[in-house]
Amino acid sequence: MAKTFKIITLGCKVNQCESATLREALIRTGWVPAERGGSADLNIVNTCIVTQRASYQSRQAIRKTIRENPSALTAAIGCYAQTFPEELSGIEGLDVIAGNALKGRLHKVLQECRKGRPTCISQADFNRSLSEEILPLSDRTRSFLKIQDGCDSFCSYCIVPFSRGPLRSLDPFKVIALLRSLSEEGYKEVVFTGIHLGKYGVDLSPTTSLKDLLTLVGKAKLPLRIRLSSIEPREVVADLIHMAASEEWLCRHFHLPLQSGDNETLKRMNRNYTSEEYSRLVESIHSRIPLAALGADIMAGFPGEDDRAHRNTYDLVKELPLSYFHVFPFSPRRGTAAWDFKDRVDEREIKRRAEALRVLGQKKREDFYRSCVGETLQVLAEGLDRSGTGMIKGLSDNYLPVLFPFPHEIKNKMLSVRIERVEEMSIWGCVATEP
Repeated sequence: MAKTFKIITLGCKVNQCESATLREALIRTGWVPAERGGSADLNIVNTCIVTQRASYQSRQAIRKTIRENPSALTAAIGCYAQTFPEELSGIEGLDVIAGNALKGRLHKVLQECRKGRPTCISQADFNRSLSEEILPLSDRTRSFLKIQDGCDSFCSYCIVPFSRGPLRSLDPFKVIALLRSLSEEGYKEVVFTGIHLGKYGVDLSPTTSLKDLLTLVGKAKLPLRIRLSSIEPREVVADLIHMAASEEWLCRHFHLPLQSGDNETLKRMNRNYTSEEYSRLVESIHSRIPLAALGADIMAGFPGEDDRAHRNTYDLVKELPLSYFHVFPFSPRRGTAAWDFKDRVDEREIKRRAEALRVLGQKKREDFYRSCVGETLQVLAEGLDRSGTGMIKGLSDNYLPVLFPFPHEIKNKMLSVRIERVEEMSIWGCVATEP
């Protein structure tokens, strides 16, 4: 009888991609996915460590998995396992701790592991190239494709360079081949993901760039659209903006991490831009592509951030035409430069600042939604809305979750939808042209 497995994934889209790849690799080697809610012979927790809360949630997930299925082989993989394996080794019942360096061949490693014989293999060297094929997430209408991994920026608060290793990029011609394969399978949208997406290609020989890769994508003329995940402000070159403005296959969506709107704080964070540079970039994209979704990451309570610095951040994002932002409280990570920084901000004050930014972010999101009323957008249908409205839910190229009526359930089809109204943060539209 075939052995069964289950994968629990925490963290970013890159982790989701890698879990999807591992799932397919296990299936190819004879494993069978466990039934939803059922037990498994192998339980894998793909961990995250980007914040203290993410670390806590990873440990919680591991312990819950062991408690619910004590006889199964349990493996912790991913960023936590790569960076702080000793913290995980104290969890009773955890059998395997395997870091990111092993993800490409983890399905083979797990074949040799046995229950009750703890194995820690987190410190293996990273490959110099990115060669694993990131496969589509089969339960979604969109596919994520990891084209880059690793980071060498070493922002003072960030543990990611330690957990992800050096810069590695997927060969551009392999990217095109994978896109063609996904298109043939019927996918209509592919999201390019990476740990430091804007550095795509700098490690390849000959070197290339994200812009050059997208140029190749355009020449391939595949019937799908491309969405970019997070990209650093200084890596959004003019050609990328021009491409998003002029090419229908490239989504009008830029997620631009800000972290702080205070220049002194940005220096202490080891970020390589100023608030003025960030502001010019956002205004430039907005003026060229008025309906583009412009997102940001913002950190509240970085060490040394006083009331003036917080106000600088608040005022900057209030005035900029941002569509949404994600707010994170500062989380000290052992091993980073900021771990030893003095002038820590009181936790209650961090929560207050984060909440103020989140309230502002909700208003910015609503304002952006309302700015699209009356516009006709290209929406990828995702099937029936699960909240029970009876409507079809879809995602527009500029990142709007849209609800609209349709005579029957429709999924994985591109439709022209006119945005009619926004009610309580729900966006309602009607189909302008049927497929």
